[in-house]
This record gives sequence, structure tokens and C-alpha cells, in this order.
Amino acid sequence: MRFLFRLLAALPLPLLHALGSAAGWLAYLCSPTYRRHLRAFMAQALGEESAHAARGDAVAAAGRMVFELPKIWLHPLDEAVALIREVRGWEHVEAAQAAGRGIVFLTPHLGCFEITAQYYAAHAPIAVLYRPPRFAVVQEMIEAGRARPMLKLAPADLSGVRSLIKALKKGEAVGMLPDQAPKVGEGKWLPFFGRPAYTMTLAARLTETGATVLMAFGERLPGGAGFRLHFRPPTMPLEGDLETRAAAINREIEVLVRECPGQYLWGYNRYKQPRGVEAPPVNDSAPA
Repeated sequence: MRFLFRLLAALPLPLLHALGSAAGWLAYLCSPTYRRHLRAFMAQALGEESAHAARGDAVAAAGRMVFELPKIWLHPLDEAVALIREVRGWEHVEAAQAAGRGIVFLTPHLGCFEITAQYYAAHAPIAVLYRPPRFAVVQEMIEAGRARPMLKLAPADLSGVRSLIKALKKGEAVGMLPDQAPKVGEGKWLPFFGRPAYTMTLAARLTETGATVLMAFGERLPGGAGFRLHFRPPTMPLEGDLETRAAAINREIEVLVRECPGQYLWGYNRYKQPRGVEAPPVNDSAPA
């Protein structure tokens, strides 16, 4: 796997995205379960007509996400950042920095979510929450690829949460995937595109620290031309108790996804019931 990643890292991004597109379609055609989940989740969120229009892009985008990783992880930071062609909303980041406040970046599984933290790490320190994968070799590559002088990995455990809070108190930035399915005891059943999804509460808890909250994602440009980064504040203030804030974050993710539905990772089972978690109040389980 290491050899394959090194080989892919040497290829130009347009070719990687072309190969990834083919791989995405191969996975879609060869796995009835994956195909059924993707179609059902998209229809649930977007409606049949919009889901059908974005389905081809979404299938290809899942493969592109995998094939672009070696290009980002296995090259120096300046080369990874050079893949970014445009940045929108950086003034919001600068305003938070000027105020001396910490920043909570909420980056859903939309577009190239790896590139956003890399870009920020080229400017200032950031701690990123991550859940170690099952396979050690993959974890080694993730840790090596994300290892940047100003990018710190925070494991999804108590020590990692403490490091995130510590970073915010120092006026630094933290980042996470707010639509990642949490473990038992770490989430609440809350609406996501009109259906109960077990939603992490950590992101909402961090918004209570007084830090600036910014939504972020890396949009893939056509033809493997690179990426366009988006940074923006939530459309509505994140207020209220923990559950209310977590529900509001779900709504903010929905706004981003509707803007770029063909680049959301629809194959990720956002509606699964984690082991040990009671079923949601409304019996609306994910497709089998």
C-alpha cells in the first residue's frame, strides 16, 4: 500500500481525478449495498429529481477523494497548498485572528476536506480531531501525511478533546468533521435532512467556548484543475443548549451540501445506529 501511495503521489492531479472517477464508478457498479445506500441517502436528502442529477458526480467524487490523498499527504506542504487555486472567505479567518480568538473549523465530508486544514497550517497552528483507522499501515500513512510543523493531530478520545480545548484557550484553531458518526455516549439523535442521525455533540460543545465558528470545505475544480476553498460563518448564530447547537450544526452542513451536492460523500452511512446506541425515537433506520 505504501508503494502504491508513493506511485500515485507522483501523478498529476488531473490524472488522479480521472483514475479516481473510474474507481468510484467501479465501486458503485460492483457493490449493490453501496449503490443502494448512496441512492437512498441522496434521495432522502435532495429529492429524487435533484438526487438523480447529482448522482454521477457523487459517484465519481468518492473515488477522486481517495486518489487525491497521496498528492496531498506525500508532498511538502507548499506543494500541497499550491493545488489551491482560489480561497473565498479568508477575511473571516483574519478577523478571528485579529480578535485573538480561537477558531473552530467545521468541515463536513464535502469535497476535499483534507486540504482545508493543510492550508490553514501553512499560516497558523491548528489541531485536528481524527479517529485512528482499523489498520495500522493506514494510520501510519495518515499520521505521516498530516504531519506538518503547525498541524497537530488530536485523537478522538479524552486526551484529544483536552488538547482541542487547550488550543482554543491559546487562541489557536481546531478542526473536525462534524458529520462523523460518534461512538456510544458521544452523540444525540438529531435531524439531518429530515431524518434522525446520531450526531456528535463535541462540535457543539466547542462552540460554547467563545471561539469563532467557521464552516469550511475544499471544492474540487473541474478537470483536476485544483481546489477552491470556502470559509464562512454559520448562516445563523449557534445558540442555546448543547442539543440545540448540535442540531443547528446539522442544518449548517445541509446548507453546504445543497450548494455542492455532487461532492458530498453520500456513501458514508450517516444514519447508521452505532453499536450500543439505542434506536432513535422515530423508527427510521438506514437501508439494510
